[in-house]
Amino acid sequence: QVRLVESGGGLVHPGGSLRLSCAASGTAFSLYAMGWYRQTPGNQRELLARIHQGGGTIVEDSVKDRFTIFRDNAENTVFLQMNNLKFEDTGVYYCNQGTGDSYFTIPGPNWGQGTQVTVSL
Repeated sequence: QVRLVESGGGLVHPGGSLRLSCAASGTAFSLYAMGWYRQTPGNQRELLARIHQGGGTIVEDSVKDRFTIFRDNAENTVFLQMNNLKFEDTGVYYCNQGTGDSYFTIPGPNWGQGTQVTVSL
């Protein structure tokens, strides 16, 4: 059974940084693409970034200059480095495992429980 556990969220001032982690278990992590999503109240989950099994990445234009996705296959973990955070980055952040090695298999059926990020003064 695939389990994804996000961590690293919290309260941060505008302009600050956070690094989110998503630890995977019960899966051959290194074989799958992974992604990060964000959900704000009243809205659908928004795709932020994807990373291919081989490490190639796609980051959505809305956060491209500020967010970076990377992975450590030895630790079965995918990360989202978020810099220069803005009020509108507030939300719950989720990781997702694709159904294969390609970016385009995201979203798959496996989600973590989410981690809250709040950007506030």
